[in-house]
Amino acid sequence: MNHANLTVSHAPFWHDGDSLFQKNLNYILALLPAAIYGILQFGAPALGVMALSLSFAMLWELVFNIISKKPPTIGDLDTAVIGLLFGMMLPAVTPWWLILVGTFVAVFIGKIIFGGTGSNPFNPVLVGMAILMLSWNSFFDFDTAYVNYEFGFTALAPLEAVKVQGASAAELFPLGNLLMGKEVGAVGATFGLGLILGGIYLILRGYARWELAVSFIAGILVTAFLFHAVSPQNYAGPLFHLLSGYTLLGAFFLITESTSSPVNRIPMLLYGFLAGFMIILMRNVGTYADGTVLAILLANLVTPLVDNIRPKALGKDMTNA
Repeated sequence: MNHANLTVSHAPFWHDGDSLFQKNLNYILALLPAAIYGILQFGAPALGVMALSLSFAMLWELVFNIISKKPPTIGDLDTAVIGLLFGMMLPAVTPWWLILVGTFVAVFIGKIIFGGTGSNPFNPVLVGMAILMLSWNSFFDFDTAYVNYEFGFTALAPLEAVKVQGASAAELFPLGNLLMGKEVGAVGATFGLGLILGGIYLILRGYARWELAVSFIAGILVTAFLFHAVSPQNYAGPLFHLLSGYTLLGAFFLITESTSSPVNRIPMLLYGFLAGFMIILMRNVGTYADGTVLAILLANLVTPLVDNIRPKALGKDMTNA
């Protein structure tokens, strides 16, 4: 009989050589097409907003590391992703102090206060955005923000136009234009094609779960289709909703945030569909023109509940075993 001592540790027992740094680096690479397009469309102010957001976010984490006398953690790029995503969700003319406040809320309240990386129950980016939207909502009026810009397309925020003027306003925004970023909005949320390509890249690399993105998109399309089928004169069609506002950013980069989303397949499908459903409900029935931020935050709340739905274990119970 072999009496060799064996060392047993907890799962996982196998490491694929990946790291948090590599994951976040790939997220940044996936966001670059939409971010670069935003700079080309909205100019140097857009670059300034994203640069400030990324810098402030990393600065807040570094300050916390110094105060708590912990080793610097900014090298894993987790806060860099938070800062870049946060900046991409802002108008190009956002004042510096609003970025300072928003990134503080996102990093400290959305992440650090819960224990840091991997412990946040809510998406940190959305926590920061929600506070800004509730406190200084006027800065997110994209029609007013770009009043001094000259565009070669309809210079109105699509979702706001439909909210105010009705479903007929959707005709002002051809789907091809929306896909190619010819719309007014946040600096990194307008280029639909770039966001789709970036999202597919993350899914193929295994950094984003396809179940979350697909179920989220299904929730958007199915719910919007039902509203439109019942009353086409009052509610815009599903593809319009899919390509407008923060929807595609939400589908591939917000709903897929790993810490605040479920880990099992069926819960992921329910979670994503619920978020998409609530977005359309807010847009069509509620007071918000978009609703993506609050809908995903509400979905974060149900993550522990739906994650109780687990695969059934193999085998069966044995009595007196």
